[in-house]
Amino acid sequence: MILVPIIAWMVGLHAVAVGQEKGFGLGVMIGEPTGISGKAWISQSRAIDAGMAWSFRRKGRFHLHVDHIWHFPQNLRSAERFVLYAGIGGRLAAGRGDGVFGLRIPLGVLWWPRGAPLDVFLELAPIVDLIQETELSANGGIGVRFFFP
Repeated sequence: MILVPIIAWMVGLHAVAVGQEKGFGLGVMIGEPTGISGKAWISQSRAIDAGMAWSFRRKGRFHLHVDHIWHFPQNLRSAERFVLYAGIGGRLAAGRGDGVFGLRIPLGVLWWPRGAPLDVFLELAPIVDLIQETELSANGGIGVRFFFP
């Protein structure tokens, strides 16, 4: 019976060792829109970021976005691990008889807490909707993701 807590502790240490620059993370985002956020690393500086959420603007819409993100860790010098990022992607939003498709340009900052398999992010994403009509808007919010080993 003592092996179960020891194995759980070792798995936890592995998760911390993996850190935030590898693997897959899942969490929540709060803002416009509010929902679930996921991130999968594809290299040391690039990741695919996705969100499935609810937009409270206007009539209310289901929102789905997928972005290709580039990270710039060398641009912020601090005792903590703060990282700037930028990307490009797309979004779909649908609700109450209409749907939109647009391009997103997410810009943000991450905080990677030392010794924890988390990232905390603050993001602003200008949007150019192309379908049904051309319109400029933005998404923004804060979130946190847990990274699995």
